[in-house]
Amino acid sequence: MTKSGSYNNDGEKRKNIFFLGLISFFNDFASEMIYPLLPLFLTTVLGAGALALGVIEGVAESTAAVLKFFSGYFSDKYKRRKPIFAGGYTLSNLVRPLIALSTSWWHVLFFRFSDRVGKGIRTSPRDALLADSAGDQKRGAAFGFQRAMDHAGAVMGPLAATMVLPLINEDLKFLFFLSAIPGAVVLILVFFAVKEVRPKGGIARLTLKEGLKGVDKNFRYYLLTVFVFTLGNSSDAFLLLKASIAGVGLIQIPLIWMSLHIVKTLTSFPGGILSDRVGRKRVITAGWAVYGAIYIAFALTTTSTGIWLLFVLYGVYFGLTEGAEKALVADMVKQERLGTAYGLFNLAVGLSAFPASILFGLVWEYAGSGYAFFMGAGLALVSSAMLFGVKAKTAE
Repeated sequence: MTKSGSYNNDGEKRKNIFFLGLISFFNDFASEMIYPLLPLFLTTVLGAGALALGVIEGVAESTAAVLKFFSGYFSDKYKRRKPIFAGGYTLSNLVRPLIALSTSWWHVLFFRFSDRVGKGIRTSPRDALLADSAGDQKRGAAFGFQRAMDHAGAVMGPLAATMVLPLINEDLKFLFFLSAIPGAVVLILVFFAVKEVRPKGGIARLTLKEGLKGVDKNFRYYLLTVFVFTLGNSSDAFLLLKASIAGVGLIQIPLIWMSLHIVKTLTSFPGGILSDRVGRKRVITAGWAVYGAIYIAFALTTTSTGIWLLFVLYGVYFGLTEGAEKALVADMVKQERLGTAYGLFNLAVGLSAFPASILFGLVWEYAGSGYAFFMGAGLALVSSAMLFGVKAKTAE
């Protein structure tokens, strides 16, 4: 270990990858105790509708996207990943349980916004640190492992909620406060388990202009493709709302969310490995095609049994795409600009999240949920065709 506390050898870097995965596990444990129940909390406790849900999710995610870009750039500029993402995890895990204090939908907007600010601060530096810690040939596997651990936490969160709700008379606010327990574990791991892996070489005082020089036309086209796909990929909160309308009960909502994340957990690591072996583009294209088919099915399904099946199949899309999409970013840029590149990638995703959720909510409210899902499926097919124009080159 160096004097700066950063890891040097491959064995220690593997430990870093493991701890980053463990942090994702506990963070999603805390988050997913709340998230699948948030649509019901808004509609049944606070009396809000689908449009309010779209505003909350869109504002929160898009604001976080801007911060993801700048946090990634600053992690390149100062060659320090950990202090930045540690601050982000701290903010999220201090603020998230306070959603329980909400008495109006705009209170939820404020707390959800603050939680996503923390996500915006942490995501790009964490992704860059993960890429720094992984070898070039196993990048997909590293990101696949991180996503699998993230989703495993998202299994345990709803499971814990399902077990606890009957014991607390289905008091959602008290449940939200309890999410602070796994959140505390996250902070212990962030501050005491993860170490820096400083990027090799690079520009001594990287300016924003110099950081953006590493982004060529091919990478910008990839970002445009991701933007188009995400424009049709609105918040999954709408899927939970669809489940509720189709007759899935309150106690079952965390279970159906848990089943989705079980499939994500089982498919994310193999999906990342598959992208290392057969290529990122092929795996991503297959995942986006699955997404389009699932959204068409959501538009047509009206039974709770059908909804359960679709939630399970929906997890395959995540397993095929999440690790591969992020690994492809690292394939296309140089190491000293990884933070900036992940910032731009997350910015493209986040900026489209706001119009995506608002548009989906508007179409749902004024034309019907079926048309909203058909719209998402159509944009998935368009972006799949666009992906063929991306050159999956490896940065020199």
